[in-house]
Amino acid sequence: MGSQGKTALLLFSGGQDSATCLAWALNRFDRVETVGFDYGQRHNVEMICRLNVLQAVQTAFPQWRERLGPDHVLDLSVLGQVSDTALTSEAEIKISDSGLPNTFVPGRNILFFSLASALAYRRNVQDIVAGVCQTDYSGYPDCRDETIRAMEQTLRLGLEVDFELHCPLMWIDKKQTWDLAFAEGGQALIDIIIEHTHTCYLGDRTRRHEWGYGCGQCPACDLRLRGYEAFVQST
Repeated sequence: MGSQGKTALLLFSGGQDSATCLAWALNRFDRVETVGFDYGQRHNVEMICRLNVLQAVQTAFPQWRERLGPDHVLDLSVLGQVSDTALTSEAEIKISDSGLPNTFVPGRNILFFSLASALAYRRNVQDIVAGVCQTDYSGYPDCRDETIRAMEQTLRLGLEVDFELHCPLMWIDKKQTWDLAFAEGGQALIDIIIEHTHTCYLGDRTRRHEWGYGCGQCPACDLRLRGYEAFVQST
């Protein structure tokens, strides 16, 4: 099932989407390295959760343990310095004057892919995996397939490497993301996602719901809840 001899670099936040993409990548590549970004996010608890997810995956899936390569963390504090958003401050979550939710961090994914490609270049990796999604993307323009394909072409031209950006979640909704997680890793992966991943924009790990931890009210929690309910109803 794997791509013979190939390594992928996964943009790994420790959330539901990137955990699902981790399983997807481990089932398709001989080796998967991960990279996280510390940019002063309000939900900085994800930087701890991502390590817990990696550990849980290694424990629950011995067949994947050897395929998991090193984890990298990049300091992107400059992004927090130039972004006045609800994800980089204590601002109330709402729709901004631009029509986008103020959880949108301008340039975040563009910067993520740029730095991930630089790391991939140094690691001699051409396949980059990310959990961006156009179907459930809250209007974020840097999650659209059009943006990702343009970014892919830019990286290929700028580094003279035939990078391929894989986005397994691009055309599916949150219910289908739960479906994909189950297809890739069964109930064991679902349990890891519920117990260890973090999605809540407010960084709340004090409240445990059937779908995981979070405030239960922010847009990220609401989306995860609705997807989970639809997933449970269909199984």
